[in-house]
Amino acid sequence: MKSRIVLTTVIVTMILVLTGSGIPQKKGSNKPVNIIFFIGDGMGPAQVSAAIAASSNPLVFEYFPFSGFSKTSSSDNYITDSAAGGTAMACGVKTRNGMIGMGPDSTIVVSIMELADKKGLATGLVSTSAITHATPASFVAHNSGRGNYEDIAKDFMNDNIDVFIGGGSDHFRKRKDSVDLTVKLKDQGYDVVYSIEDLQKSKSMKIAGLLSEGHMGKPLETRKGMLEQMTEKAIETLSKNKNGFILMVEGSQIDFAGHAGDLMWNISEVIDMNNAIVKAFNFAQTSGNTLLVVTADHETGGLILSGGDLNTKSIEGKFCSTDHTAVMVPVFSYGPGAEKFSGIHENTFFFHEFASLLGIKK
Repeated sequence: MKSRIVLTTVIVTMILVLTGSGIPQKKGSNKPVNIIFFIGDGMGPAQVSAAIAASSNPLVFEYFPFSGFSKTSSSDNYITDSAAGGTAMACGVKTRNGMIGMGPDSTIVVSIMELADKKGLATGLVSTSAITHATPASFVAHNSGRGNYEDIAKDFMNDNIDVFIGGGSDHFRKRKDSVDLTVKLKDQGYDVVYSIEDLQKSKSMKIAGLLSEGHMGKPLETRKGMLEQMTEKAIETLSKNKNGFILMVEGSQIDFAGHAGDLMWNISEVIDMNNAIVKAFNFAQTSGNTLLVVTADHETGGLILSGGDLNTKSIEGKFCSTDHTAVMVPVFSYGPGAEKFSGIHENTFFFHEFASLLGIKK
């Protein structure tokens, strides 16, 4: 398949003149106060390579000073799904495919968000899928079945997440039990909003942004620029907590495009997430105390780049699968503690390293 993409990424001016030696980091503490964790669902090395080649400007994480790989297998399968992959990163435990926030024996395992909340840090989730989908759910919920969306929505009532923004309003409002969970969210102090305009207007320290009934749209159609706006609002809100914060942002639909075998959509999703990373990078540059980590839960589609033309930004590629693969996924890091994420690690490593860097007892 051949795709031609001309997309402009919003990159800070300094990046455009850098060489490949990496963005210099500010000197200071070797431990972060804040962590912003980006997960490109389904984003393997080929997806990153294709986006770099197709983008009209460099991708910001292309110049992060440290990089490595994550091994993604679940406890029961060489090829993970997003539930087991998300749980490994969020909770530090390998589990069976399909399980959310539980070990392979169905015992509840605590997430980094729950631990951070107990320590007084602000916590946030942003996703372009339904917020109850496997990856974001792994950071807040505990369920033996990733498809139990209405039960997973109930776990958001535990008040461990200060800001959550994504799709999936039907799982909170149009439920089989006829209970409107947004009423309880409002009782708990959340500003519940349903549009990007109302999200941007919110002054609350607790926000539930339910911006679509199910998954959100495509970045080249109804979602253009929204992920960066969602990310920027989450950072603006969470950074008001003097104790620091941890935020997970998922570029969910890189995976959707891989399942669909749509290269143009695939590339546009990676670039869309990159634009959100730019917002986080700008904040990290200013704060000097924020760690950025960019990775994936798994690769989707077995993408092969078979040709192209860098002058015209044309990429030729094909997908050898309609499902996930077992290939290792890339890791890029910037900020205090970033060097710890170089090399090759199991996907459980993220939880343990985040906890250590934030001084959280497991």
